Amino acid sequence: MSSVYARRIGVLASAAALAALTSLVSAPTAQAAPPTPISAAAARSYLATVTPKAEGSTSGYSRDLFPHWSTVSGSCNTRETVLKRDGVNVVQDSACAAVSGSWYSEYDGATWTAASDLDIDHVVALAEAWRSGANSWTTAKRQQFANDLTRPQLIAVTDNVNQAKGDLDPGKWLPPRTAYRCTYARMWVQVKQYWALSMDSGEKTALVNILNGC
Repeated sequence: MSSVYARRIGVLASAAALAALTSLVSAPTAQAAPPTPISAAAARSYLATVTPKAEGSTSGYSRDLFPHWSTVSGSCNTRETVLKRDGVNVVQDSACAAVSGSWYSEYDGATWTAASDLDIDHVVALAEAWRSGANSWTTAKRQQFANDLTRPQLIAVTDNVNQAKGDLDPGKWLPPRTAYRCTYARMWVQVKQYWALSMDSGEKTALVNILNGC
């Protein structure tokens, strides 16, 4: 191999290495998020087995019947655990409160740097769960549901967006950021499936329509 050719190969290799390094440096930071939900195909398959059921009433419902936020470890409860999980560069004080960090709200695309601007949304709201079968659960089971970190049931989002959602199902409310609706539908279906909660016809239709486009 000639020395000129060898140098040329060396220059090309160095350029390739530099390009790879540059792409790593410029790559966006991975956004922290809830557990990855089931696939759209799996969600569609489950929905095909669902027989819609009229939604129950909120008679007897109280948020106190779904104790939250539970202690996860030390002084950290479920809310602070989700804030840590869903944020970037989150710093917590000795009481586990988030004192700094950055949070991207998947529902509306807003970024926040104060934890007070965020709510921890129950994807399937507590009142919705009550109307879908949780009214017959024990308080202990409702507590597990309200603090479920294993399924994609909890997510840090802009507080007023969460408040606008209230206890509405996907037949009546969807995240304003349309790019997240497929993920949201997959999250909703997985939570309802795991916890064996019923769906009404409007809810099921909305989910089928979303997932058919995923």
